[in-house]
Amino acid sequence: MTSAPPLAVIIPVYNAQRYLAEALRSVLSQTFTDFELIVVDDGSKDQSLRVIKQVAGSDPRLKLISRPNTGIVGALTDGIDTTRSPLLARMDADDISLPQRFEKQVAFLRDHPDHVLVGSQVLLIDPDASPIGPWAMQTSHEEIDGAHLDRRWPVVHPSVMMRRSAVLAVGGYRKRYDTLEDLDLFLRLAEHGKLANLPETLLHYRQHFGSTCFERTGTQNDIREAIYKDTHTRRGMTVNVPSEAYRAAPRSVLSEARRWAWMALGEGHVATARKYARMILSRRPVSLDSWRLMFCALRGR
Repeated sequence: MTSAPPLAVIIPVYNAQRYLAEALRSVLSQTFTDFELIVVDDGSKDQSLRVIKQVAGSDPRLKLISRPNTGIVGALTDGIDTTRSPLLARMDADDISLPQRFEKQVAFLRDHPDHVLVGSQVLLIDPDASPIGPWAMQTSHEEIDGAHLDRRWPVVHPSVMMRRSAVLAVGGYRKRYDTLEDLDLFLRLAEHGKLANLPETLLHYRQHFGSTCFERTGTQNDIREAIYKDTHTRRGMTVNVPSEAYRAAPRSVLSEARRWAWMALGEGHVATARKYARMILSRRPVSLDSWRLMFCALRGR
């Protein structure tokens, strides 16, 4: 029996044909090369399976699991069960890992045996890969765990690398917290070891108008509160802030486009800002806010 490589990369795929080849190439072109790439096709109805097979034909590191659709938790669990590699890296089928991501994260976990997870800073990109802006993450364990408990977003799931032994020790991903399975896992991992984020940007994190976070805000609010109740009970803590104070407001296409435009403008990504300013102005031509955004975007600041 051959030994497992030090790293397994797990990508769940569901109807991701538009971005999938680019995501896979970004993994297979890493400077750290000793890994297996486990791609779990979760019953895609588009051409995702064909794309995976084409890429697999040119790189033996890619292992395909094709199965009926059960959702992301089942896909991730199947991926973890397939490998014996001591390190697990996450990626999504529409994101882009920068070339040195795995090299830097493997080195960090090798040098910090008390840490069970390491992520990175990320650059938010739009559906066309236009830059929106950086998402600054806390770097130390104490900052990350505190931010999680404060209902903030200090770790981006497809940016992380984790110790497989720690993931199994805390019970892995849990189906009952589907769509926020990452938050639930990160809170439990923080009770088993330390979490960190590298200060470098190592992932381009694609934003969508049709993402789960965008379309299922109400459901995620309920799941989030269940996770925090579970966490506080497990840690012997009390909740001292009313839950309603932390419920995310429903999103709309225009509110999201407006957020992207202002963020991009603030970060100097003027072309992105102008793209969304035009979109908003075409849909809300009598709004003073639309004209203000367009004026600032044309001015470039």
